[in-house]
Amino acid sequence: MKTLGLCTLAALSLSACATGMNGGTMGNTQNNVVTQYPVEATLLNIYTKARSESLVATVGNQSASADIKVTPKGQMTYNNKTVQGTEINTINKVNNQVTNQSVAINYFTVDPLVFHGFTDSTGKYSLSNQTTAIPKMATVGASSSLITENVYADRSMRKKIGTYNQSWSLTRDSNNTAWFCIDTSSNLLLNVDPEGTSSECYKINAQGDILASKVTISQPSNNGTNTVTFTSR
Repeated sequence: MKTLGLCTLAALSLSACATGMNGGTMGNTQNNVVTQYPVEATLLNIYTKARSESLVATVGNQSASADIKVTPKGQMTYNNKTVQGTEINTINKVNNQVTNQSVAINYFTVDPLVFHGFTDSTGKYSLSNQTTAIPKMATVGASSSLITENVYADRSMRKKIGTYNQSWSLTRDSNNTAWFCIDTSSNLLLNVDPEGTSSECYKINAQGDILASKVTISQPSNNGTNTVTFTSR
């Protein structure tokens, strides 16, 4: 899955792959407390429906933003497989001036939801190995590995430039909302300055609808780790 590009301190990629409809599944409730949330429907809502979103952060004395547009592309062919595709267009700004634009297409199949990889406007080509099945429902407090992704410089796959692990977790926000987070590891190919980690989190309700989002980027620096959090507005 392609992590989205929030290029202010460095490259960020927001995972994205999937297509489908909101399942409308309700979690179990006791005393009006939702204890389960629909994981697969949440991923479908995040990455397959046409939507626009703006994320903002303050970096030092500068304002940074990422304008994100998600566009379903329909049936496509990827790595000799018939799949679905979703385009993610990200425009990065610092002090309201455009600094970078990235376009990626994520490839996936549904029933069950499986991620296959991504391509982007720099030529990168990835192959995803889904390590565990995505559950329909999960209980607050649950977490699991998701995929291992190998990223290549181009579709010839002669030069591997990155390997990343992704996992998900579900934590309580309120009696009827939760935070669903996707964490991406540092580049496992690099022993020094492995490009940092990212965590993208979505506040959801019992149907898996997206109510808010935030993306945290942590990168190594000479003084330890720099962390910046982008939040939806």
